[in-house]
Amino acid sequence: MRDKTVIEEEIKRVLNKIRPYLNSEGGDLEYVSFDKGVVHVKMLGACVGCGALDYTLKDGIEALLVETVPEVIEVVNDGDAINDFNG
Repeated sequence: MRDKTVIEEEIKRVLNKIRPYLNSEGGDLEYVSFDKGVVHVKMLGACVGCGALDYTLKDGIEALLVETVPEVIEVVNDGDAINDFNG
């Protein structure tokens, strides 16, 4: 297995390629962490509360990361836990 730092750098490179597409719709994302194959991000701006967020996250961001970075198996939005907690 590759060094976690190398994996995280590759994840961040991919996320930075995606960022302009999110920005063009008023959204953004923040890399939070990578642990046991799971990339944690926080969706920002127009992405928060967007009806297409699940598609963007799973069919876009996750699909690209899983295809590009072999160690990635899933991407989750850490903002979900915060929103669920706050009701």
